[in-house]
Amino acid sequence: MAEFPARAKVVIIGLGGIVGASIAHHLIERGWDDIVGIDKSGIPTDIGSTAHASDFCYTTSHDYLSVWTTQYSIDFYEKMGHYARIGGLEVARTGDDVWMEEIRRKVSSAKAFGTRAHLVTPEEIKKLFPLIEQDEVMGGMFDPDAGLVVPRSQTVAGKLVDAAEKTGKLTAFANTPATSLLVENGRIKGVVTHRGTIMADHVIVCAGIWGRLIAEMVGEDLPVMPVDHPLTFFGPYDEFAGTGKEIGYPLLRDQGNSAYMRDTGDPKTTEGGQIEWGYYETDEPRLCHPRDLLEKNQARLSPSQRDLDMEQIIAPLERAIELTPILGELGYNESHSFNGLLQVSAAGGPSCGESQKVRGLWYCVAIWVKDGPGYGKLIADWMTDGRTEIDHNSIDYARFYPHQLEEGFIEGRTREAAQKIYFPAIHPREPYATGRNVKRSPFYEREKELGGHFMELGGWERAHGYAANDHLLEKYGNRVPVRKNEWDNRHFWRVSNAEHLAMSEDCGIVNLSHFHMVDIEGPDHVELLEWLCAARIGGDANIGKGIYTHFLDDEGMVRADFTVFRMEDRCRLVNGADAGPRDFHYMRRVAEDRGLDVTITDVSENFVTIGIWGPNARTTLQKVAEDPDGLSVENFPFAAIKPIRIARRDVTAFRISYVGEQGWELHMRYEDGLAVWDALRSTGVMPFGVETYANSRRMEKSLRLQNADLLTQYNLIEADLARPKVKEADFRGKAKHLEYKARAHQPAMLCTLVFTDNVDAAGVARYPVGSMPVIDPETGETLVDELGRRSYTTSVAYGPTLGRNIALAYLPHAYAQEGRALQVEYFSQTFPVEVAAVGYRPLYDPENLKPRS
Repeated sequence: MAEFPARAKVVIIGLGGIVGASIAHHLIERGWDDIVGIDKSGIPTDIGSTAHASDFCYTTSHDYLSVWTTQYSIDFYEKMGHYARIGGLEVARTGDDVWMEEIRRKVSSAKAFGTRAHLVTPEEIKKLFPLIEQDEVMGGMFDPDAGLVVPRSQTVAGKLVDAAEKTGKLTAFANTPATSLLVENGRIKGVVTHRGTIMADHVIVCAGIWGRLIAEMVGEDLPVMPVDHPLTFFGPYDEFAGTGKEIGYPLLRDQGNSAYMRDTGDPKTTEGGQIEWGYYETDEPRLCHPRDLLEKNQARLSPSQRDLDMEQIIAPLERAIELTPILGELGYNESHSFNGLLQVSAAGGPSCGESQKVRGLWYCVAIWVKDGPGYGKLIADWMTDGRTEIDHNSIDYARFYPHQLEEGFIEGRTREAAQKIYFPAIHPREPYATGRNVKRSPFYEREKELGGHFMELGGWERAHGYAANDHLLEKYGNRVPVRKNEWDNRHFWRVSNAEHLAMSEDCGIVNLSHFHMVDIEGPDHVELLEWLCAARIGGDANIGKGIYTHFLDDEGMVRADFTVFRMEDRCRLVNGADAGPRDFHYMRRVAEDRGLDVTITDVSENFVTIGIWGPNARTTLQKVAEDPDGLSVENFPFAAIKPIRIARRDVTAFRISYVGEQGWELHMRYEDGLAVWDALRSTGVMPFGVETYANSRRMEKSLRLQNADLLTQYNLIEADLARPKVKEADFRGKAKHLEYKARAHQPAMLCTLVFTDNVDAAGVARYPVGSMPVIDPETGETLVDELGRRSYTTSVAYGPTLGRNIALAYLPHAYAQEGRALQVEYFSQTFPVEVAAVGYRPLYDPENLKPRS
């Protein structure tokens, strides 16, 4: 064994798993050297989840990032000669119409995100998987690119480490757990082990189910939790004896039973001569905090393998036997069956990226085998370039609020996640039941009295509409359709669309207390924002204004959008609840790296916001403002920020709109919020929910949403948010932005689509949610631009003023033409749409009080 080093550029904790090994490989590929990898077990791991993983890969999901990482990983395994592209089936049982609909939805997601999954009939299913009872299934989906890592991902991890060591750029040490981390002045300095201390510039934690214990060493936590996954084996099964195959039939997922099944191939192969049946518990998942994991010498099987009680699985196994009777005919291999621990996430995805507290400390946890190499590439690119080629917001550790990293919150949310690994189908608007009522506005009780229909974002309870406004349906009911399809109507309240119409005819107020706010002050505060923002922040003329702007990355792609309040002594960055923490940590890191003298403070919970909009917003606000004349058009121009007083409270009024109608955001201290709300309500003004604000009204106005329509795959010009003139001062991404601006045309443009017909084959009008592929009706193929980016809807909502479904999508240049007829696919049915606008062009202009056709 090599001498234990005293120093390295990078230390990887958890090198023995597929994630750690993949990160090492990709770092070297990106030019890194002087890397040390340690693992508390053997290398490859003999105790981690990689050691017992089922190793199968399905490419299709409803999340583009997941599809991307899986496709990358499959190609990576295959190039190494370690992948059996055997295909994978998902089936819906006879009579299970709900799950058959979910399969249809998945096929549409396949078209959106670029997999080859397609619908198959019961006859086709039987032909592909002879062990199934054909009468038990009503249909399914076949993914020809699904398959198995062979012989094991554990083998692949070992090969990657061996190859990396041969380059001389990696040194590996097995049976070397990290006992503590060294931190100085907020930066990682090294890793302490029983062999000695390694000083390091970067440390990457990819320790799988032990990851939280490593994070605890620096006072952080990771929102993940190991959970038991029953893995059972039946045999002997000799169908593929003599073939040498690791698997003979396609993988089978029976997600309506929260289960899967596969053969293990030739009896002479690694796991051969058996049938593996796995199950994810939906009622009482067995979570295990990492502190309760056994050590290797204490565990009967392995620290990541726990004993399986047959009672855990008897009911779903009986159902499985109905579908595949062979399970009842073969012998149950009790000694080979176990509970394998795997990670579930409290946030719906992995936790990756730089620590919030310690610079140079990186996390990459809650990664399944199907995504391992893909995440290896993401982390290597992120550390090298500061960005990844695909938007990584949904996995960035910086996105978490403090309350989301508390142990009780993590336990509740991971339990919910464990119950939904396979079943049931998760709705795009699905609310969590746990971790609620963390943050409430000062007018929360008033909203409860109004019958608020609450959802949650960033911990804030937000009313999407109010039962007290149901009477509006008497007036607007003929313009607010009843959503007869349950999926389209789930987690939606019809009154919201009535509130939308009422606000546009008169006036309304909306609770926007979920806004994330950060104060940036100090001698260099303007210099920091001038570097980060595409819009001009400096100059005396901007003091007292709200400036809508963006952060770009080094490739000139859109990283964030928000409003900057330019004040005399500071700037306040007002952001969305989901993007706020990420941008907060980003600004702090950039300021530190550039040596700027600034103080950046999260003041989100000190202030609350009320929006007031509609044609009568000015006259309504004048009724309660101490200086009504100060709100006149002459005295309060658009985008101005001015102090006003309401109910003897100081309020910062910002004349802006995210709903198209004229009006203001009213910002005030938390303790003053209730008085201001009550004063406004005393005028008789109607409260309306965030459904109007965030969805229906902004879509009629063609306004963009960060992390949905604004992504790092697209530049500011493609989003049609670039200013006509590029500011003189340098800013991050400027060189690339100028390069894109000089193009004759952009490869794609964000366009507004309207449905020209939304009635499905059953005669039911549909109101889509989620992403849908955008299709050329002549070829039936999903649109793809010259850079290989696929077209799918990034936002969709019904617009009550227009009486149509509206969607946003990036379209290739050749298709970005107003009036162009296209199609979208929803639950495997196509619907005609028309390009109503190329770039930013509202479909409804309140100034003219009429919709565009």
